[in-house]
Amino acid sequence: MAGTKQGSVSGLRPGSYIVIEGVACKVNKIETSRPGKHGHAKCRIDASSLIDGNKKVIVLPGHDKIDVPIIDKKSAQVLSVSGDNANVMDEESYETFDIKISDEFKGKISEGITIVYWDILGDKVLKEIKSG
Repeated sequence: MAGTKQGSVSGLRPGSYIVIEGVACKVNKIETSRPGKHGHAKCRIDASSLIDGNKKVIVLPGHDKIDVPIIDKKSAQVLSVSGDNANVMDEESYETFDIKISDEFKGKISEGITIVYWDILGDKVLKEIKSG
């Protein structure tokens, strides 16, 4: 899977980013059970999607490897706003694309402002308003 690197399940902490079922997620809580007589320690990971906030729970052995998404944090200028989408231009590559405006930013996005977006596994997500 492009845009990921390998990480250890036992090295995860709340706030870490992981890939569950092809979706980039942020770890909210992690519980580790002690190893059994013949088994390994198991980690129960509660995470939420970085794209839509959906909750995901997964149980893995602590010695397993897991995909960790590589997140690019970039700036873009808003060119126009149409409903729930904003047409923006990346400040480095000058690429233009549409980005979804989440509920927390509705009414705050307007032409000419600079935003910060994250490029996660090919999905572009609006994360903050840089200047207005």
